[in-house]
Amino acid sequence: MASIQQTPQGPVLVLKESALQQKGKDAQENNITAAKLVADLVKSSLGPRGLDKMLVDPLGDVTITNDGATILKEIDVQHPAAKMMVEIAKTIDNEVGDGTTSAVIFAGSLLSKAQELLKKDIHSSVIVEGYREASAKTLEILSEISMKIQPDDKESLLKVCKTSMQSKLISEDSGPISKLVVDAILKITTKKGEKYTVDLDNIKVEKKAGASIQDTELIKGIVLDKEVVHSGMPTKIEKAKIALINTALEVEKTEMSAEIRITDPTQMQMFLEEEQRMIKTMVDKIHEVGANVLLCQKGIDDIAQHYLAKNGILAIRRVKESDMTKLAKATGGRVTTNLDDISEKDLGTADLVQQKKVESDKWVFIQGCSNPKSVSILIRGGSQRVVDEVDRSMHDALMVVKDVIEKPAIVAGGGSPEAYIATVLKDWADNFDGREQLAIKKYAEALETIPLTIAENAGMDPIDTMVNLRAKQSQGKKWTGIDARNTKISDMLALDVVEPVSVKEQIIKSATETANMILRIDDVIAISGSPSSGGPPSAPPMG
Repeated sequence: MASIQQTPQGPVLVLKESALQQKGKDAQENNITAAKLVADLVKSSLGPRGLDKMLVDPLGDVTITNDGATILKEIDVQHPAAKMMVEIAKTIDNEVGDGTTSAVIFAGSLLSKAQELLKKDIHSSVIVEGYREASAKTLEILSEISMKIQPDDKESLLKVCKTSMQSKLISEDSGPISKLVVDAILKITTKKGEKYTVDLDNIKVEKKAGASIQDTELIKGIVLDKEVVHSGMPTKIEKAKIALINTALEVEKTEMSAEIRITDPTQMQMFLEEEQRMIKTMVDKIHEVGANVLLCQKGIDDIAQHYLAKNGILAIRRVKESDMTKLAKATGGRVTTNLDDISEKDLGTADLVQQKKVESDKWVFIQGCSNPKSVSILIRGGSQRVVDEVDRSMHDALMVVKDVIEKPAIVAGGGSPEAYIATVLKDWADNFDGREQLAIKKYAEALETIPLTIAENAGMDPIDTMVNLRAKQSQGKKWTGIDARNTKISDMLALDVVEPVSVKEQIIKSATETANMILRIDDVIAISGSPSSGGPPSAPPMG
């Protein structure tokens, strides 16, 4: 084994006896194969005609999705190089939200092309250098061909949102749902100088199986999955004045253990009456400032509930802290910690606060806020699986609209920018006189994997399609791409298929960096440590 070196004095052991080591070509081959297998896993789910995967976890829970990040998160990948591919998907999902499948396929293809060069005895550092040059040039070309738009141009935002949904389960309902997503984001967008920023934490997404995808709605306010605390309270209040309170409506227990000695029954009565009076004072204070809705982060005592109901105040208790923050932004109210401080200025407003039945649960809807800086989307769908997948698609759609608002530049979709950049890269590679030229050409071929995969998944002939695509591209029609819906080659810009430039940039950066990292590894040392890995660790030999 590589870690044992024979010397005249006897064997020298550097690593543990249980350690496994792979060197050179074997290690590279092994890593590249593992990474390619991960790319093959998600390959069939790319594009509008991509198929879904059914994932079953150890408990038997089923997830049906074609979202690259979700597929790779759910499968428990063991191989270290494969884990690096899963990390690409996670990074892209967190950064830009969409394009996870493309990034993994592109990284897999870069490694596959590198493997061809390695077999021709081209050193991996030459390939890495070529890929790095090609990646920088790709980003440069992408920036040149991108189209600038206005960040609040609703038409363009709708097109971007629709494109993101075309490859998802909700593609049939992409029209109304795109409108809903764009409206939600424009409500919470903030402008500082010329820059726009979007904080997606201000959009609360609630999901409930039942009804159909078309019944998904945007609420200009907040939905709380709670019910009114007391049956005597009103369940619907118009022109609501909302008190947001972060303190318990109950008599506080003393911090240290204390005891009260009562020698007379009347003292007991006075003690209980005093407790009631304290709670009544709290409720009266809320009533005096004009509040008719009370949302409390802590508990509400039974006696307090009784007094609140008598005053006709709708109350909800134990509201999550994150929801309280959103409620303050939505209603314009202020969260009060001390009841003595509360004034009319602290109250939030809403046109309607109402308890509605959603399937078998009762939820409270706070809607019709005048200028909400926080809104809710209530997702509906035929079954829990459908609702979960709509939720994942909605996350991608929200993220791409956010990306475009924060970096207002777009390119056409359908693999057209990749095909165009590949053609330009191949010509540009001729400027290099070393072996890097070969690596740059392979990088261009890897880029073409994106349109090629979209075409394959749509059942089109891959060779004919790529030949036609290259021909159209070389005539200067740079937005020609794969129209997978109608299985033909079309001008994707005319079809309103557009994607954010920031997503494309993230795909190129993440995939290239990961491929280069895997290519630089020439030695894998696996140290099996704990006794659980097969048996007791063997004792080192006595020297």
